Amino acid sequence: MNPQALVDFTPALRLLLLAGVAALLPLSWVWLRQRGADTRGRLAALTALTLFLTFDLVVFGAFTRLTDSGLGCPDWPGCYGAASPLGAHQAIQAAQAELPSGPVTWNKAWIEMIHRYLAMTVGVLIVALAAVSWRERRRLPFSLAWPLLTVVWVFVQGLFGKYTVTLKLYPAVVTLHLLGGLTLLGLLAAQHEAYRQRPLALPAGLRSAVAATLILLAMQVALGGWVSSNYAVLACSGFPQCNGSWWPAADFAGGFTLLRELGGVAAHGRPLTLDGLVAIHLAHRLFAGVVVLALLALAWRLRQAAQALARRFGLALALLLAAQLATGLSNVVLGWPLVAALAHTAGAAGLVLTLTLLLARSDPRRQALAPSGVTAAA
Repeated sequence: MNPQALVDFTPALRLLLLAGVAALLPLSWVWLRQRGADTRGRLAALTALTLFLTFDLVVFGAFTRLTDSGLGCPDWPGCYGAASPLGAHQAIQAAQAELPSGPVTWNKAWIEMIHRYLAMTVGVLIVALAAVSWRERRRLPFSLAWPLLTVVWVFVQGLFGKYTVTLKLYPAVVTLHLLGGLTLLGLLAAQHEAYRQRPLALPAGLRSAVAATLILLAMQVALGGWVSSNYAVLACSGFPQCNGSWWPAADFAGGFTLLRELGGVAAHGRPLTLDGLVAIHLAHRLFAGVVVLALLALAWRLRQAAQALARRFGLALALLLAAQLATGLSNVVLGWPLVAALAHTAGAAGLVLTLTLLLARSDPRRQALAPSGVTAAA
């Protein structure tokens, strides 16, 4: 592979201009469709579209990782100092000729750069949302904390993306990048609900259960990210047993040494072994049982609620959980097919989004801010 500086800001301005032009399309579309709405309605519509694109970004990030395209352009933010693989054609061709199955190929470079283009477009939209919210702050009857915090977090997420490349897929950074994407999704969901102001009254105990389930889900997603970033999905074959055993040999100390390179030195100075990979997979599989029980209990409680909207949230959680179980088992039984792996990531994002929306709508502080005529069943 041709040597290349890890960070090269030469194409940064062109990339920003490209992201700005790309962001103008959804901005113009929303403003035209919502031209008869008030400021809050337009902001809600734009936030919903940004939320949709962020969901796509999370799934496309998984596609980038699963196709081993994370180093398709080995520098950041561009590709061999160019704004697209077209400008880096010679360097990519030379790297591919040197190592045809290596991390840099024509297809992988395009996958990686499309992921970056989408991320930058989402970033521009989030900054635009915050700017408009700030400008209209006197007309908006709620805090600007959500749009401002979302702007801060999108820059943090950009740094995670940078270090994913410059640290050569360092597993801890890759996992944090996934968690950062889902955090961004949650922040946008909370921001959308702040604009829409559609409160849902839930008993304090039930709302606490939603928050506790979201925390458990976040822990499980972190374990899933650790499985994926260490390529431990196939370390356990078969289900419910793992490699023909109910409790296979597993090196948890090695598997959960967080500060190490991909496949690098684990605990006690030893390289990460198969037993370490088994430990990573097994932890994700075992904790999944806890999360499944928590989600089932929450879905059942919501289905017993008086509000029709709460019952619909319960049904959504049950369906998403069923899909997650199906795709998770497919990854193990069918040998990690790409479609199942992508669907598993999308399902996790869907669960995070659903729980965050439910938590945001049931915030008791929103009840007093709701416009007259808005009820809990809205």
